[in-house]
Amino acid sequence: MPNTYSQIYIQFVFAVKGRQSLIQNSFKDELEKYICGIVNGKNQKPLAVYCMPDHIHLLVGLSPNMSVSDLVRDVKNNSSKFINQEDFTKIKFKWQEGYGAFSYSKSQLDRVINYILNQKEHHRKKTFKEEYIDFLQKFEVEYDEKYLFDWIE
Repeated sequence: MPNTYSQIYIQFVFAVKGRQSLIQNSFKDELEKYICGIVNGKNQKPLAVYCMPDHIHLLVGLSPNMSVSDLVRDVKNNSSKFINQEDFTKIKFKWQEGYGAFSYSKSQLDRVINYILNQKEHHRKKTFKEEYIDFLQKFEVEYDEKYLFDWIE
């Protein structure tokens, strides 16, 4: 019986609703571990995750039996429930609608992992909006800025 063989690497980027800086250092590590657990629980491979106060980067080795949209939905739903159940924030936590999903080859993984894990340093030079629009342009994704995340200027 033939098997399916694949090599799919996707970086997900999504933001806190209203772009509020709700992800605090006090629970950031716990949230990142929880998100990795969600991804593992879906039989996918988390390669890197980094939560900024207002957005997240997540790199996943994706098997073809899982759709991109289903994985993002599950990560967002379960992680927001976790944050709210643990009372990590004073207000109800929600992720914004939408996300970015960008694909990479195996030869790019070290660079992408390094990029994700160095988000704090990276954002000293570039805003999330600049970063996200750079992704869209680099990957030649057509977009209308009025349908992107809510931006805090």
